[in-house]
Amino acid sequence: MSDVAKLEEFLKKYEALRAEIAKIIIGQDQVVEQVLVSVFSGGHTLLIGVPGLAKTLLVKTIAQALGLDFKRIQFTPDLMPSDILGSEILDENRHFKFIKGPVFSNIILADEINRTPPKTQAALLEAMQERAVTVAGHHYKLDQPYFVLATQNPIEQEGTYPLPEAQLDRFMFAVDLGYPSFEEEVAVVKATTADQEQTVRPLFSAQDILDIQSLIRRIPVADNVIEYAVGMVGKTRPNSSTATQLVKDYIDWGAGPRASQNLILAAKTHAAIHGKYSPDIENVQAVANSVLKHRIIKNYKAEAEGISYSQIIKSLF
Repeated sequence: MSDVAKLEEFLKKYEALRAEIAKIIIGQDQVVEQVLVSVFSGGHTLLIGVPGLAKTLLVKTIAQALGLDFKRIQFTPDLMPSDILGSEILDENRHFKFIKGPVFSNIILADEINRTPPKTQAALLEAMQERAVTVAGHHYKLDQPYFVLATQNPIEQEGTYPLPEAQLDRFMFAVDLGYPSFEEEVAVVKATTADQEQTVRPLFSAQDILDIQSLIRRIPVADNVIEYAVGMVGKTRPNSSTATQLVKDYIDWGAGPRASQNLILAAKTHAAIHGKYSPDIENVQAVANSVLKHRIIKNYKAEAEGISYSQIIKSLF
């Protein structure tokens, strides 16, 4: 089968997947799309939203519909790296035996990731970047495909540990969850207070997803689109000659080269799920906000004047 035929087949399966997820998740269409773009691109996602917006349910539903193993880790101040990675114990024959931690799964929901100290946050770093972990000097490969979908509560800062820039950069997307509209909230209340439970059927297998990720990487991209993405990332750096005035005034640090890579990968997937065979500048712009906003650092002046990341990123277009 040619790559064009495979892309057309993927588009049909993607539409069926969206319908399956919509049985449980009402509204949040943009968020669902962005998480799926991240999954099919092979990236991790940070979901930022107040409690009660169905972040955990969203991740669990997507894992079920994709036919993947799913584990949830509740991050707390006393969580240790071994609670995530696993540990070695002495068995009855006095041999060391490795007991795998919850990180050994296809989809990890890192719930309230900013609640745990940096030492434990760092335990996820190797898993996110290398798709492998090292415990007691032994190297263990993680199952493929592998995704970390982390959640963060933006309003409660007491007793939290902000994610370091190195870890934030490992996330392909940072996605903000907003409150549902009035109509959506009415539909949510109706669905969740009735004695009727919807079931989600798996439409993909782990191998299907790996094949799609490989297919996405084979999608051709015109040089002008790559140059546009790299140019956009370059404009986020205040000391760059191409930086916009907003960036020079309000940004301390710009995005690194990983942002350019993620922009192109995400644009390829965004094009594929909208029936295109190659991404254009519109696809790059569609994913730019989620790819860039956690990679640029605002200064005090921006905070004082209420300048948002979205405003700064729009100025790059």
